[in-house]
Amino acid sequence: MIFRFTTLRRIPGGVWIIGFVSLLMDISSEMIHSLLPLFMATALGTPVVIIGLIEGLAEATALCVKVFSGVISDYIGKRKKLAVIGYGLGALSKPLFAIASTSGMIFSARIIDRIGKGVRGAPRDALVADVTPPEIRGAAYGLRQTLDTMGAFLGPLLAVGLMLLWSNDFRAVYWVAVIPAFLAVALLFFGLHEPRTPVATVRTNPVKKENLKRLGAECWFVIALGGVFTLARFSEAFLVLRAQEVDIPLALIPLVMVAMNLVFSFTAYPFGKLSDRLSHRKLLQAGLLVLIAADVVLATSDSWQGIIVGVALWGVHMGMTQGLLNTMIAQTAPSDLRGTAFGFFSLLSGAGVLIASLGAGLLWDIWGSSSTFFAGAIICVLTLILTRFVADKAQ
Repeated sequence: MIFRFTTLRRIPGGVWIIGFVSLLMDISSEMIHSLLPLFMATALGTPVVIIGLIEGLAEATALCVKVFSGVISDYIGKRKKLAVIGYGLGALSKPLFAIASTSGMIFSARIIDRIGKGVRGAPRDALVADVTPPEIRGAAYGLRQTLDTMGAFLGPLLAVGLMLLWSNDFRAVYWVAVIPAFLAVALLFFGLHEPRTPVATVRTNPVKKENLKRLGAECWFVIALGGVFTLARFSEAFLVLRAQEVDIPLALIPLVMVAMNLVFSFTAYPFGKLSDRLSHRKLLQAGLLVLIAADVVLATSDSWQGIIVGVALWGVHMGMTQGLLNTMIAQTAPSDLRGTAFGFFSLLSGAGVLIASLGAGLLWDIWGSSSTFFAGAIICVLTLILTRFVADKAQ
């Protein structure tokens, strides 16, 4: 316990600010996203395959945009301005969900929101590494992820309360979600100060051939692994749709995301701190085994208790792996190319999540929900084989 609090005290203030900004924006985003599949399916009559396509394209857009923002942040040697622009776009997208009357309008709002996420993602992740000593980076990424995920379970919890209070009025809940989004932008703008020393003293094109070679084989392997990893982990919208199949009352379905993110939040920091001392490969493999268990439970359960168990296991998997992959990128990439490395990592992850979400939606519509989760488990097994080639610990 003493070591735990000592580590927390060593984490720079900038990481805490970034974490609370993420918390506020996630409260806003998850108030909307936890209800969005239900809103589209019930109020707009959108087919599940289209929901999967929209989710996949939106998340892929966010991850692909990170390439450009990461490269730009390395080139100019600054991260904060891009992060503010990204969070600002996210905030501006929120009112569009409240006024949307078609799936096309929802798609447009999702794209704007995810472009904002893409713009801020790589500079923010690189900034955490810039301000944190190498020996506690796992803990720093775990803390940021914990605060981020606290917002991810507080948002659906607030959405449930407001849905019960306002008789399932989706649009009223969406208007409330605007408030924390703009608070997040204000906190980032006024509260965060970048390191005084620029990331690079001489400007050079980060995507020049010689710079890409400097990333090294180990870093490129982690980047590639991220793309395969996301094939096994499709959009969380399918967790919400699975809960709907076991007759959970409409207003209470967002509690599924509360459960997942609550577990995610409580496990992210401990596993992040653990990654500073233990084998990255073994933690990745353990996380994949947990995801296989989650997929099997979700595929075979026909009660709300079983769905909650599966969702909780999904949250444990996220806590074990989400910060770990960021730590591995930060440890293997040169300091002046971290933004670029995070960007390419997100590009391949974006391709993976698009394919996974579209495939999950098609399987769901053709063969039912069980086929979606069984397919996820099979891809996990293939990913486990690839992790044999991960270094025991990326330094």
